[in-house]
Amino acid sequence: MQTGRAARIALYLYGALAIAFLYLPLVSVGFASISKARYLSFPIKRYTTQWYGKALESHTVNDLLWTSLTIAGIVTVVSMVVGFFGALAFARYHWRFRGVFQKLILLPIFFPQAVLGLALLMWFNFVGWIPDWKSAVVAHLVWISPIATLVIAIRAYSFDPALEEAARDLGASTWTILREVTGPLLMPGVVSAGLFAFLLSWGNFPLSLFTTGADSTLPEWLYAKMVSGYSPLVPTVGILSIATSLVLLIIAYGISRLLRSGRDRRQQADG
Repeated sequence: MQTGRAARIALYLYGALAIAFLYLPLVSVGFASISKARYLSFPIKRYTTQWYGKALESHTVNDLLWTSLTIAGIVTVVSMVVGFFGALAFARYHWRFRGVFQKLILLPIFFPQAVLGLALLMWFNFVGWIPDWKSAVVAHLVWISPIATLVIAIRAYSFDPALEEAARDLGASTWTILREVTGPLLMPGVVSAGLFAFLLSWGNFPLSLFTTGADSTLPEWLYAKMVSGYSPLVPTVGILSIATSLVLLIIAYGISRLLRSGRDRRQQADG
C-alpha cells in the first residue's frame, strides 16, 4: 500500500517534532556550557569556552570520570558474561526449574531503583560492608544483569538448535560448539547487551546515590551541583559526559565490526 504525499509529510513532521523533543534539551545544555553568564539566558550575550578547560583541568571531575568509567566498565563486562550464560539457561535449554528461574531473574527489573538501592544499602550495612564504588558495582549488577540477560535471550530464542546438534554429530566437543557455533551466533546480542549495560550504569543515579558511600559518580556530582553551587561547569561536565559515551559507543561499534569482518574472512578461508 502506497502512502500519499500528505501522509508522508505528516510523518516527516512528526519525526522532526519527536527528534526536537528529545534533543532540544541537550542543545540548551550545550548553549549553557559556553555562556559566560552564571545562569543561562537567551540570547547569549557573551560566549566562552573557559569552562571546558576548567573541567578538563579539574582533579575532582577527573576522579569522578574515572570512578564512573570503572564502575560502568566492570558492570559491562560482568553483565555480558552473566547475561550470556543466563540467556542460555533462560531461553536455550529446557530444565526443571526454568520457569522459576525466568520469573526470579525478571524481578529486579520491576523494583523501583530507589527502593532497590535502599534495600541494598541496608543489606551492605547488615553484612558490615562500608559502601564505596565497589558496592555500587554490585548494586548496578543486581539491576542491569537481568536486562543484559533478556537482551541476549532474544537472540538465543532466534537461532536453530539443530546447528549445535549438527556440530555435535560431527564430533565437536561442548567447548568447541560453544566457541564456534553458540558464541558467534549470540555475539550480536552480547554486544548489544554490553552497550545497554554500559549506558545504564554510566548514567545511573538512584542506585549510585544509595550505594557509593564516600565515593561519588558523575550523575551524583551533577545533581549535587544543581541543588547547590551551580555554575556553567555543570552543563559543561554534562556535555563532556555525553561526548565520552558517544566516543566509547563508536569504539565498541568499531571493535564489533572488526570482529565480524575477521570472522567472515576466516569463514571464507575455510570455505
